[in-house]
Amino acid sequence: MWKQVDETDECGCAPSARERRLLWPQLSRRGAIGAGAMGILSLAGIAGTAFSATAAGAIEGYPSWDDVQRAKANESSKASEIARIEGLIAELQADVANKQALAEQKANEFYEAQQAFFDAAYNADQLQAQADEQSARALEAANKAGRVAAQLYRSGGDTTSLQLFLAGSAAGADDLLARLGTMDKLLERNQAVYADALAARNAAQSLSDQAAVARQERDRLQQEADRAMQESQAAADAAQAALEEQNQNLVVLQAQLAALKDTTAKTVADYQAGVEEQRRREEEARKAAEAARAAAAAAAAAAAAEAERQRQEQQQNSGGGGGGGGGVQAGSGWVRPSAGNRSSGYGYRSTQCTTGYCSSSFHRGVDLAPGCWANIYAAYSGVVVYAGYNGGYGNYIKIDHGGGIGTGYAHIVSGGIYVSPGQWVNAGQVIASVGNTGNSFGCHLHYEVYVNGGAVNPIDFMAARGIWV
Repeated sequence: MWKQVDETDECGCAPSARERRLLWPQLSRRGAIGAGAMGILSLAGIAGTAFSATAAGAIEGYPSWDDVQRAKANESSKASEIARIEGLIAELQADVANKQALAEQKANEFYEAQQAFFDAAYNADQLQAQADEQSARALEAANKAGRVAAQLYRSGGDTTSLQLFLAGSAAGADDLLARLGTMDKLLERNQAVYADALAARNAAQSLSDQAAVARQERDRLQQEADRAMQESQAAADAAQAALEEQNQNLVVLQAQLAALKDTTAKTVADYQAGVEEQRRREEEARKAAEAARAAAAAAAAAAAAEAERQRQEQQQNSGGGGGGGGGVQAGSGWVRPSAGNRSSGYGYRSTQCTTGYCSSSFHRGVDLAPGCWANIYAAYSGVVVYAGYNGGYGNYIKIDHGGGIGTGYAHIVSGGIYVSPGQWVNAGQVIASVGNTGNSFGCHLHYEVYVNGGAVNPIDFMAARGIWV
């Protein structure tokens, strides 16, 4: 342990208090928990291996403490070793900065590609709905014209009119309109009815053609969004790996650099002891973070059990569906993704602006506002396909539940992602904490539901599964 000294202590036995703060800063409990949640504190085990390796010799490509000891005894060697270590530190920091910048770029590209796909999917669905509406109108108008033809027969028309309207004699609107087009008397007396039917049929065909083109564009953009998601996740993983390498080696390099530059009687052994002290602190922080997460998981499980008890009680009393508590599970197996009231629904809304960005005019999810750092639960069992930064969504998780169904969780607090890509999660499992990252106006969960890739109304989707959001 370090001997406690004041800022001006020059005993030569160890770094001063100020030097210790610069070289080996303390981690706060909140900082440790946040770092652990992002997987950074998992470095403690890796770092322990690295420090053990350092005790025996140098990490490959980095100086050993023996190198530092020898260089310290020779001025020319010392200058060379200082330059070497400063270069290594600069390379580590530059590599992290470059990879983090690329990760942010790819995350923004993923967000833009995802939104473009959502727009295209919505547009294709709207065009198809309009085409179906016009097809129904065309059939109704053709049937109306057919009834006119039947009336003509009853008024003395020829047998063509009767055959025209016999049950099953026309396969659909097109067939019926083709037959009606041969009836001169119908055209003379009901031109408007026939014209309306033709116009509806033509509009339906045009909209169907547009919908087909829109679906092609939707499919292309979906592939682009999937590619962008994979690239974004790969860039985020590379940035995290670079950060881990930096965290693993930077404290040793900085301590070695300080030992070489030190003009007092402090020894290399003192600095090695400081590195070991930092390792001990990180190990303690890791254990504290694990204990905190275990306690949070236990509390979440207890809260979910209590919410389920209340839901069942409410259901018995009123026959209602899922309640408003986070983690509440319905008989369908689906879970309310967070507690809190609904602060914004699905669909068109007024745009709000702040410095730097504006909210979307069409809201593709539902917002739940339980407060900062509140638990976010997996709405259903599935595989995490994305976990990281995602442009306007901020920190974001996407889960594939199979069968073309997926869910998304946005604006997660920094340090509040507790799952990794490829990980299987169970319904009701705590996967993250509520935050205010990305294009957000306050702590809340933005929750989306995807069917065949496109965003659908999560309020209706969840209600059909016994969950109120």
